[in-house]
Amino acid sequence: MALSATSKILLVAVAAGTLGVLAGLWSNGPGPLLRSEVGQRALQTVMDAGAPAPPAGLAVARRGKAIPALQLPGLDSAPVRIPADYSGRPILINLWASWCGPCIEEMPELDRFAASQGANGTQVVGIALDDAAAVRAFLQRIPVRYPILLDQAGPGDAGVQLGNAKGVLPYTVLVSADGRLLKQKIGPFEHGEIDDWVAN
Repeated sequence: MALSATSKILLVAVAAGTLGVLAGLWSNGPGPLLRSEVGQRALQTVMDAGAPAPPAGLAVARRGKAIPALQLPGLDSAPVRIPADYSGRPILINLWASWCGPCIEEMPELDRFAASQGANGTQVVGIALDDAAAVRAFLQRIPVRYPILLDQAGPGDAGVQLGNAKGVLPYTVLVSADGRLLKQKIGPFEHGEIDDWVAN
C-alpha cells in the first residue's frame, strides 16, 4: 500500500527529530535534554509506557487537569490536604526519601527556592515516601524550611496519584493555583534550575 504525501512528510519529520535528539545526546550527553521540557515530556511518556497499571479506581493526575485530592500527615501527624490547604497558590510538590541520594542532593536547592517565595509565592511541599522515624532523624541533621508530609511507597502512593506510575525518585510536580497539574520532573534539580522551571 502506498503512503500518502502527508504520511511521508510525517515520517521524514519523525526521522529528522530522532536524528536531532541522537545528535544532541552524542554531543552533549543526556543532561541538557533531560533538563528541557521536551526531554521531560519524552521521558515521562517512556516511563508511563513501562509502568504497571495503577490500582483500579485510583485517580491519577494528568497534565492540564486537576490533581486528585490528597490528605497526608505532616511530621506533627496533623492531616494536610493538597491542594485545598494551599488554595490560591501554586504548589511545587517534591517526592523524595531519606535513602535517595539525588533527593538529598537537591534539598538545599528546594529549600533555597522555598525561602525565596515569601508568603504568597509558590508553596514547596515535600512528600517523603519513607519511614516516619527515618524522615525525622534525617531532618534533624538536614532541616528544611518547607512542610514535609509522610506517605508509604506503594502502588497507590501520592507519587503514583501525581503521575509517577514508575515510582522514580526524586519526582516533582508543579500545580497551578487552581489545582491543575502543570509540569512534571523526573530526577533532581540542579542549582538555580527551579526558578526557571517554575517561571517557564
